Formats: sequence, structure tokens, C-alpha cells
Amino acid sequence: MPLATDDFLDIDDVTPAELDALIDRAAAMKAGETDPRLPDATLGMIFEKPSTRTRVSFETGMTRLGGHAMFLGPDDIQLGHGEPLRDTARVLGRYVDGVMARLFDHEDVETLAEHADCPVINGLTDEAHPCQTLADLLTIRETVGEDATVAWVGDGNNVGQSFVVGAAMAGIDVAVATPAEYGMNPAVFDRAAAFGADVEPTTDPEVAVDGADIVYTDVWISMGQEDERAEKLAAFEGFQVNQELLAGTDAKVMHCLPAHRGEEITNDVLESDRALAWDQAENRMHAQNALLVELLGGE
Repeated sequence: MPLATDDFLDIDDVTPAELDALIDRAAAMKAGETDPRLPDATLGMIFEKPSTRTRVSFETGMTRLGGHAMFLGPDDIQLGHGEPLRDTARVLGRYVDGVMARLFDHEDVETLAEHADCPVINGLTDEAHPCQTLADLLTIRETVGEDATVAWVGDGNNVGQSFVVGAAMAGIDVAVATPAEYGMNPAVFDRAAAFGADVEPTTDPEVAVDGADIVYTDVWISMGQEDERAEKLAAFEGFQVNQELLAGTDAKVMHCLPAHRGEEITNDVLESDRALAWDQAENRMHAQNALLVELLGGE
């Protein structure tokens, strides 16, 4: 059955039951137990930001589903060149079966969804990365199990914000450690609380990691924040995921990539048996394929 929502702009646009069903479908599709198709469907992919995993996972995924993905970069369409975003959305909605957008401003993906007469998927905005959360939850289910405790260590960014809410929906306990000035939006913890989670953020990574089955981190300097580099490196001293932080634990390590080795994570940790980053990257495609089938009504 299709999802109750027409668009997927953040992880809690679906219900906990729908989220669980999406992960079930993703696991079944990955295992080859089911082979739904989207014959002749076209996905328009809007990119304001460059990407490896988002572009390749969606493009390859649509091909595997029997459909087609169309890359629409900043130099390919009128986005940012004088045409209002709502006009771009109206036109795309008459051509394609779905739109995936990787943008800076979250309000822009909301505008796309409001005016496009087709499903819109958030491939990343500065506030949220729900497709990454789908892949993360599939990875946790496969490797550690859903009775897991996860420590988020580092920047309270878009990836972390979506993950905290998604983990709450899946019944996964999360501890959050960020520098005080780079914490998550407090509304994120309110949204998590609506699903029964009690997330108390801390500024001490060791406190968050204590007892964790998984330690999750991401870059400290996101795309477009390069001018904040010196300031952020100073603020995040002590937040690096390294062997010292992980000492005495059996915790696995997650990272959504790309990684800045030597900053938020050390090379030896990312190259160790602890690392789940490569499973997460692969699972982007499987999780998104499940989402595409549900949103676009695959056969």
C-alpha cells in the first residue's frame, strides 16, 4: 500500500508503522525476496549541492526499478537563474513522476512539494536528511539489531537531527553530545519526545559513548560552511571519534560520508572492523528504492 503522505521531506512525515514497513520492504528488496518495478517512471533529481552517494544511489536505484533518473544541476535548469522555484515545480510536476531535491534551504523543498503535482523527496537540506536516516535504520537492523543504543557525537547538523527523530520512531535509544554552540534545534528533541524518546543532550562525548552499541559522527564543517573552519575546529576539540574515545567499548561506528579523516574521525577507526559506513552507503540505494516504490506506486 502507498504511504499516507504524498511527499517525504522529513523522517516524521511517515508514521512509525510506515517507517517500519519501509525498512521491511528495503530489507526484502535487498535480499531479493521481492522485485517491485517502476516501469517507465522518471525521477527528476534537482541538485544545488554536489553529491556522490545521493546521485549515484538514486540514479542506479531508478534503473534497477525499471525507471529513469534525470540529473538537473544548477546549470541545467532555471533554478537560481530568474525563474521562481514554484514555477519550476509546476513544470516538473507535469513531466516527471517524482522529484528528488538536494538543496540548501529547507523551505525550498517545501515550496517544491507545495507546487509540484507529483511526490517530492528531500535528498538533503540544511535542516534534514531523511533518506540517510532510512539507510541508517536499515543498517542498524542488519548489524546490531533494533534493541540498540546509539551515541551521536559531533555537530548537531541535518543528519543528526533527522536521525534522532527517526531513531525515536524506531524505538532506538540515542544519546547526543555536541559543543554547546553547535547543538541540535531544541524542536528536534520535542519531536523525538512525541514518539516516547527522552533525549538529554550533553557536551561530554565520553558520557554519550558510555554503554553505546554504536557511535555515530559526521563532518564538523558541512558544505557551505568553509569560512567557519577555524572556529569550528577549535569548538570541536575533544569530539573526535578515535581509539581513545572508543576504548573499553565494543561499539560499532557510523558515518554518513564523505569523511574528513583526521578531523571528526580518525583514519584507523574508519578503516577498522568497527566501521559501518560502507553498509550505510550501500543501504542508501536499498532504502530509497523502497521509498520510491511506496511513493510512486510500484508494481
